[in-house]
Amino acid sequence: MKTLGLIGGTSWHSTIVYYRLINELVTEKIGSQANPELILYSLNIELMREQDHEKINSKYLEVSEKLQQAGADAILICANTPHMTYKYIQPRLKIPVLHIGEAIGREAKRLGITRLGLLGNKPTVTGKFIPDYLQDNFGIETMLPSANDILRSHHFVSKELTQGKFTEEARKFYLEQTDLFHQKGAQGVVLGCTELPMLLDKEETKLPLIATTQLHARLAADFILEKEGIFESKRQ
Repeated sequence: MKTLGLIGGTSWHSTIVYYRLINELVTEKIGSQANPELILYSLNIELMREQDHEKINSKYLEVSEKLQQAGADAILICANTPHMTYKYIQPRLKIPVLHIGEAIGREAKRLGITRLGLLGNKPTVTGKFIPDYLQDNFGIETMLPSANDILRSHHFVSKELTQGKFTEEARKFYLEQTDLFHQKGAQGVVLGCTELPMLLDKEETKLPLIATTQLHARLAADFILEKEGIFESKRQ
């Protein structure tokens, strides 16, 4: 098995979910008598809240290099938003970063989806790191909420979900957003915050929900188990 370096802490709640899922998915294949070797570096979430992109890039590169030196065969960023660093850190590393967009794109392709709504905090929804990856690698169009709804979503993520608060108000808001995406012609919705699948667990919606945490963990498990095709350069 390969060794994976995890960068967590944004938030620590979702990092726990990542750690648990990766172990569960790998032990499904190798048996419960063993577990994968993981190297975890948990950052202070305040780094992301400062939104100093130069500082964020520098820190994620520093941490990735430490994990690389410690023996990691690849890096997994245990959150959506920090993937804003991908284009900066990947060319400077000798090992791959398993992009969350790859996990999203593969699931959308499996479901035959070409148009996705995107939910999350403001940096994730307004950033290009998920929409560009999906368009460039899978030909998938990304639809966004209204400007006001982006701000409201950012409030729920930063003030509640990443602090472990899961309210009825937030649940209703995100269910309404999935309905709005359905009306606009989306074929599915990306839950682009690692806490959103926890909030909307087992909810019935008009559109399939692309839970990035679970899919990203599956991509990580496949890499650890050395499955073929993790880094295909061509899409079929």
